[in-house]
Amino acid sequence: MIPKECKRLAEVDFPIAVVSKHSAREKAIRHGHPSTLHLWWARRPLAACRAMLLGLLLPDPCDEHCPDEFKAKARALLRPLPGKIGSTDADLRHALLRFIGDFADWENISNSTFLAAGRGLVKAANPGETPLIVDPFAGGGSIPLEALRIGCETFASDLNPVAYLILKVMLQDVPRGGADLAEEVRKLGTKLKHAAQQKLNQYYPLDPDGARPIAYLWARTVRCESPNCGAEIPLMRSFWLSKKADRRRALRCKVVRPRNACPHVAFEIFEPTSDDEVRSGTVSRAKATCPCCNIVLPAARVRAQLATQRGGADVQLDSAGKRVGGALLLAVVFLKDAAAGRHYRLPNERDYAAVFAAGKAIAKLPKGAIPDEPTPAGGGSGAGRAFSLQKYGMMEWRDVFTVRQQLALKTFSELIATERKGCDAIALALGKLADLSNAVCPWEPIAECPRNVLSNGRISAAWSFAEGVSISSSSASFEQCVGNLVAGINSVGNLAGAGSTQLAAAQNSLVPDCSAAVWFTDPPYYDAIPYADLSDFFYVWLKRALPGNPLMRDPFDPSNPLTPKRLEIVQDEVRYCDHRSKDKQFFEDEMARSFAVGERSLTENGIGCVVFAHKTTEGWEALLAGMTRAGWVINSSWPVATEQAHRLRARDSAALGTSVHLVCRPRLTDVVGDWGDVLRELPNRVADWMERLQAEGVRGADLVFACIGPALEIFSRFSKVETAEGREVSLGEYLEKVWEVVGRSALEQVLGTVEAKARNGAAGALEEDARLTALFLWTLQSTAAEPLANGEGETEVDADEGEEKPKKKKPGFSLVFDVARRFAQPLGIVLPNWEGRIIETEKGVVRLLAVSERAKQLFGEDGAAAIASRLTREAQGDAQMVLFPERQDDAPQVRGRRGRAAARLSSDSRADGAVTTLDRVHAAMLLQANGQANGLRALIKTEQDRGPDFLRLSNALSALYPKNSEEKRLLDAMLLAVPR
Repeated sequence: MIPKECKRLAEVDFPIAVVSKHSAREKAIRHGHPSTLHLWWARRPLAACRAMLLGLLLPDPCDEHCPDEFKAKARALLRPLPGKIGSTDADLRHALLRFIGDFADWENISNSTFLAAGRGLVKAANPGETPLIVDPFAGGGSIPLEALRIGCETFASDLNPVAYLILKVMLQDVPRGGADLAEEVRKLGTKLKHAAQQKLNQYYPLDPDGARPIAYLWARTVRCESPNCGAEIPLMRSFWLSKKADRRRALRCKVVRPRNACPHVAFEIFEPTSDDEVRSGTVSRAKATCPCCNIVLPAARVRAQLATQRGGADVQLDSAGKRVGGALLLAVVFLKDAAAGRHYRLPNERDYAAVFAAGKAIAKLPKGAIPDEPTPAGGGSGAGRAFSLQKYGMMEWRDVFTVRQQLALKTFSELIATERKGCDAIALALGKLADLSNAVCPWEPIAECPRNVLSNGRISAAWSFAEGVSISSSSASFEQCVGNLVAGINSVGNLAGAGSTQLAAAQNSLVPDCSAAVWFTDPPYYDAIPYADLSDFFYVWLKRALPGNPLMRDPFDPSNPLTPKRLEIVQDEVRYCDHRSKDKQFFEDEMARSFAVGERSLTENGIGCVVFAHKTTEGWEALLAGMTRAGWVINSSWPVATEQAHRLRARDSAALGTSVHLVCRPRLTDVVGDWGDVLRELPNRVADWMERLQAEGVRGADLVFACIGPALEIFSRFSKVETAEGREVSLGEYLEKVWEVVGRSALEQVLGTVEAKARNGAAGALEEDARLTALFLWTLQSTAAEPLANGEGETEVDADEGEEKPKKKKPGFSLVFDVARRFAQPLGIVLPNWEGRIIETEKGVVRLLAVSERAKQLFGEDGAAAIASRLTREAQGDAQMVLFPERQDDAPQVRGRRGRAAARLSSDSRADGAVTTLDRVHAAMLLQANGQANGLRALIKTEQDRGPDFLRLSNALSALYPKNSEEKRLLDAMLLAVPR
């Protein structure tokens, strides 16, 4: 056993860059990965979990307490692997870290040499007994899965029944069944498909020519409320059917105006030769435009009409089966035996007749056969942000599915319920089918298939949607879901044994005290993901497929028909636990309880690790407060890139691309710290850590939050910290200092000695707006890749949501207001003073204005050409005279070098209208953009005569602006005009 005094590798070093590369790459695997067993949100990459577990379990060879026996065995185990091992302990440490990084590669996950080395190292470090790894927030199971892979015992628990089902299948059923289980699931899936076809064939009839429909494309509809119209408006985000290069298809509509009746639209399918031939959609931001009269129906009326249709997913048919309203069938996608690819046709009466028959079958079912449990209420803060279903009348879960989808899912759930052998695993295929067979699944015209919707952590209404044929062999079919499930089972690979799982709350004691070698978990992220509400979507079907299963219930509230929520640790003020609102304090208290349970579960030499990736400081404060209250000391923190840079949330703000792994141990003594000593140690600790992280490629917001860990190493080693007067310092107060130190360190890096002058109050420091801009751009840097300007690389990922579509992204760059405030306030930057001049704040987001938006501010109504002309004529004068022309009468004046009036430049705030260095840099960029070469040269010469600040700031901003941004292009071009 490792002596308790001996440090682990993860406490002294970690291969951040290598593990980050493999973790981010693993996110792109869409087939043949354990994550494809079933959807679970914010699942940790296996690479990061495997690497961190090894770092937690292996001792540091350079530690004086590291056993010699381990060193000898480690050298022998690493010898067959690539790379040489030197003779010193430092060489051995380097070799171990190299192995950890290489073993993080997905390609090595089943490599027998790497597996043998990993398991051998764990056994060499723990020769007495197999170490136990405990994860009380196991979720998708990445941490316990990798614990089994490297030869550990594991205990995984979760409060959520859906998560528990995933854990049971992956950690117990798969290791025990292996390849046999995969084959059983495949055979059972085939059997269930054939049985379902017998029951459902009549509802998916073949075309008269034998063609097989594989998807039906629908649009919800509302009525135009114009007095002279009354037409039915199909709510469509797009008219495209297929965007494949060799098969471009789209819908075209024409208005039909019959006598004595409301006008209506008729569709035809055509092959567009250019995108311009395809009209734009009929709905935007929940406002519908009538194609017959062009009147816009307000969003409130669209919602009201859909609410009367219970969401509008179903077509309304009269007693004879004739359509009279509701959802409109736009097109049918089908396959021909003799022709490759997908084909499209318009709907006919037989298509509606099949739906009519399905509706009559549903009407005969007893109450409760189809999920009638309530959907989550939307709106407000917390979990409600993720849902807009009830706003559109979808009050019960059945409303999220068409009648034919309800019938198909009910049929498969009944068939699964009759099977005893292997039914737990096959139930996961039902959940995957539900994710692709609902009335909010959009049609993907590039891949030509329905697209699942729950992976982005929210469920919203949709205007148009795709209904796949569940009994086919194509996309969104049960057969495809079973195939992906089998691939996921096979991908779990060779595990050393099965794990232990339990449905339980993390606040309760799960394992005996002093039994765990490692307590490693990825806890809930404050208010980021409403796991329980999201999982209800799956739960309402899974509990019908597994009737009587004691796991498919709420063990804490028998009257609750949905997943457990009372003990769920989440920040959501509208939720209550024992008459207490689930506010920030609730989150902190329950986290502290969970961490205290984890602290008690560790052996004498045990170690903990907590993963966190929340993007708000409130979330971090609540988590860290819970940890420190529970008696944990943070010894190190390692940011691992776990997100892909091109994901949607990374495109317009400082969304985190890394997950910070906080390595911690129980606090052994209650020592009171001195506030002055803590503050003296903090700057050097943060500066050293920033230098290390930047060398590993960690940047921007990722670096900011990664610095919280080492800063907490200083604070958390004490039971409390007091000032000289005996006042206890709160964690929040300390974190304010951390943000100040990080901000100052960042500015000194990007602005050099000028910021040091500002810190000391010296004259000549760059003004507030320059410091604010530099901090903004520095924070927006991405760990994985260059950041993108707003709107760059935009896709239609959320284009079909019924939720109001956000306005088109404005230019510039955005930060969450809380992050901007945390940086600005301790550095003496007053954000409101710069509102409308270099920033714009709206709905909790601060936007740094694009340079193009400042043209009128800088040049007035005359424009850049007139200013350039004046600059050229007065090349030896003071260039600031012509900037902000509309403000010169109000600004304090001093005399220029040649007697002309010029705006005063003080060394503090320039928010009073006076011209700043940043204004001059932006003016030069705009002159470059307008081709005013002479004016630009005149401005640059004047600024060079003034001093070094103009070029210093220009070069700093050039390094900070995103690589492909217009600002960087202009700035670099402007700098080329500077005389050398």
